Amino acid sequence: MTRPDPRKTAALSAALSGAVDLGALKARADAARQSAASPAAAASPAAADNGSAPWIVDVTEASFQAVVEQSLQVPVVVLLGASYSPESQQLAASLTRLAQSSGGSWILARVDLEQAPRIGQAFGVQSVPTTVAVAAGQPIDAFAGPIDDAELSAWVARLLDALRDRLPGIRAGEARAGVPVAEEDVVEDPRIVAAEEAFERGDYAAAQGYYSEILASEPANELAKEGLAQARFAERAESVDPAVIAKADGALDDIDAQLAAADAQVALQQVEEAFARLVDAVRRVFGEDRDRVRQHLVGLFELFPADDPRVAAARRNLASALY
Repeated sequence: MTRPDPRKTAALSAALSGAVDLGALKARADAARQSAASPAAAASPAAADNGSAPWIVDVTEASFQAVVEQSLQVPVVVLLGASYSPESQQLAASLTRLAQSSGGSWILARVDLEQAPRIGQAFGVQSVPTTVAVAAGQPIDAFAGPIDDAELSAWVARLLDALRDRLPGIRAGEARAGVPVAEEDVVEDPRIVAAEEAFERGDYAAAQGYYSEILASEPANELAKEGLAQARFAERAESVDPAVIAKADGALDDIDAQLAAADAQVALQQVEEAFARLVDAVRRVFGEDRDRVRQHLVGLFELFPADDPRVAAARRNLASALY
């Protein structure tokens, strides 16, 4: 992922930063990047594997940080589930099958939240199962609930494709698994690269400037459109206080509060609730206020794939509210 997915929230990243000693991770980073050693060899002895592959581990609160440290070399897919949840068991089985044939190009870290509730708290888990991808000690992608095997396999493949040149253990793991990796001669747009680098260092204003310059001369540049929407949201989400949700619930006529609450809900992965809040606001207000709310909602739509069913449903509801 060259840019953090806004669905995976500043709040989630901040929570993990509090749970993991990122200073220690950074101190190990240079040495880790110089080695393409097997993640199996580097895995924490405190993390018990399931007997079939050393890169499939059952994580405890005591071993959590050591496992996450392996994300300096390969992605760590953290499955946050519970034994009472059939959906958790279903997803665990699917992920385990994928991981068994991965050669250690990624690590599956299975967490039973009944046994390790503080890990769930660190990630701000709202429901089980929740799956989070971690790279270089930071969450970069996530989804809630079970998904079918084809979609799950494609999700893992996208992670590996996005991170292959950044994490040294991926290619080594794929080589062990006999996975052919196509080498592509991709010429990167230096303007996009500059914008993404600004985004990654948290300079969202600079990222917006780069993307806006691109769009001034290339209005149809989809990468720049997507990047600008993400940078704008990230800047807002960085400073939003989740307490604004309760404030907005008690002040339905406060447009600023409604917009900020919607941002906070998207940052907390309460996407449908955020969309519903703004659609309801459109129904209540008129004139410039209505247009302001509509534009904010459309901006949130741009953070998600066009075929996201939540976006499609919200667009229908918005059209109904407007007309």
